[in-house]
Amino acid sequence: MHKLSILGGNSNPSLTSEICQKLGIKQTEVFVGRFSEGEIRVHIKENIRGQDVFIVQPTCPPVNENLMELLIMIDAVRRASADRITAVIPYYGYARQDRKDQPRVPITAKLVANLIVAAGANRVLTMDLHASQLQGFFDIPVDHLYAINILCEYFKDRQIGDLVIVSPDVGGIKMARAYAKRLKAALAIVDKRRMSPEKTEVMHILGDVKGKNVVMVDDIIATAGSLVEAVLALKNFGAKGIYAAASHGVLSGPAKERIANCEGLIEVVITNSIPLKDEAQNPKIKQLSIAPLLAEAIARTHNAESISSLFEEIRN
Repeated sequence: MHKLSILGGNSNPSLTSEICQKLGIKQTEVFVGRFSEGEIRVHIKENIRGQDVFIVQPTCPPVNENLMELLIMIDAVRRASADRITAVIPYYGYARQDRKDQPRVPITAKLVANLIVAAGANRVLTMDLHASQLQGFFDIPVDHLYAINILCEYFKDRQIGDLVIVSPDVGGIKMARAYAKRLKAALAIVDKRRMSPEKTEVMHILGDVKGKNVVMVDDIIATAGSLVEAVLALKNFGAKGIYAAASHGVLSGPAKERIANCEGLIEVVITNSIPLKDEAQNPKIKQLSIAPLLAEAIARTHNAESISSLFEEIRN
């Protein structure tokens, strides 16, 4: 790990610490605070000249604050003469604004990619983008990891019988099929109609879920409105036990209450790409760590080794 430096902002300090622990290195000391008027102040307190620097900063809520912290840290590292700068963004905010789906709207995912490149990043390491084509929004190399192995291992250990993997929409079929293959389970799809960015209506379930245990897999759980609607539909179609798995637990707005009060939903499994605040803790939410995955990817990137084996399962 010679000439490797890892630092992080305020978005997920526990994840940064865990990654450093897995790699067996000391975290680079950096101050990320605020001036009295609210401007972000960054001061790197160690010499990083000629270092291979990885900045761990998911752009989770508050998205704008954490994004600005990331951009300013990249600029500070660049001006400190680092040899290479990799932005480690386990959760990429603004990813859902990836196309013009109606007149006179921005493609904010591309704008944010441009900002990260302009700030001075040489590489991006991310996980479970909302749409895989977002990799093409960057003019620098992007390593796109998946949490499928971590989540599948958890459900394998649970040894749930009569299992069906459920995709929450048609767009998630590829991911759901990868889960079904790994878990040797059947596949079903929720046919739904989106009424607004936060509200959907379930129309039908494509596939047999009657008397089965189901695991709904998705990349993001935001307000959990779609999740609750799908749980009710699966119950009406005779599903026995209902679980949910997602890479990113945004859990915004009424999500925590909805999950806690949702009858029929046994457990929601998420990763720590976004920190789970104390008030979000409830028996139905299980958080798994992605630190080993990120640590392995960072080590291989630093040593110029292939990392394709870390995400080959989703492509098959």
